[in-house]
Amino acid sequence: MKQHVVEGGPDPVDTRLGARLAELRAERGWSLGELAERSGVSKSTLSRAERAEISPTASLLNQLCSVYGRTMSQLLSEVEAEPALLVRAADQQVWEDRASGFVRRSVSPPHSGLRGELVEGRLAPGADIAYDRPPVPGLEQHVWVLEGALGVTAQDVDHHLDAGDCLRLRVWGPTRFRCAGPEQVRYVLAVVLP
Repeated sequence: MKQHVVEGGPDPVDTRLGARLAELRAERGWSLGELAERSGVSKSTLSRAERAEISPTASLLNQLCSVYGRTMSQLLSEVEAEPALLVRAADQQVWEDRASGFVRRSVSPPHSGLRGELVEGRLAPGADIAYDRPPVPGLEQHVWVLEGALGVTAQDVDHHLDAGDCLRLRVWGPTRFRCAGPEQVRYVLAVVLP
């Protein structure tokens, strides 16, 4: 699994994220070895992510969210200060997986008590992200392409979406999102907890 090594000091979001990941593991009383067994992620990668020595990839966060029973937005909202009712565009949490060419913007104001959220995703040309499992089994997703072309694989079925197309699915197993055209793809992901 490729990880982005942090140069010139850790990003403040990665530092808060690493601390939250360490808290979640400690709350369950798990060692790094136990978490590695449950998540399928090496102990060294987990340790480096908790210490913010690496910027975790989308795939890594997805594996950890699955173990902890959270969506990625819930996890990322937990590293923010205070939930708000309104989040201006300039203040929306943006997270980048530089290794895969994926940029994720949490559009919805984060709140752990809500079941739905909106996320803007951008994939660079050639970007291909595979998730081995959903963060929460049975998660409902609506994928609406705003610009470009997106390939989505779910339940062993390939879907090609062009601008304006929307795919609704319930996620039980592996999924894959890939930029299916020569230009970046930008899409909205509406996520609803079961």
